[in-house]
Amino acid sequence: MAAVIVYPPADEGGRRVQVGGKILGRAFRVRDIAAFLQKSGLQDFDEMDVVRSDLIDWRGGGPEIWT
Repeated sequence: MAAVIVYPPADEGGRRVQVGGKILGRAFRVRDIAAFLQKSGLQDFDEMDVVRSDLIDWRGGGPEIWT
């Protein structure tokens, strides 16, 4: 699995999520990131995995920062 980048919160809300160099969309909560990762092949990834995973590079704050 390629690195996952969660970008800083955007002015209009949410955070862009990139997997393997491709932007998958904008997340507004941890659950959204889990859904992106499940669609990318990590079917068993849940919200707690997102919070704990070393695969994710949180830029501009961790999983508690959304605005």
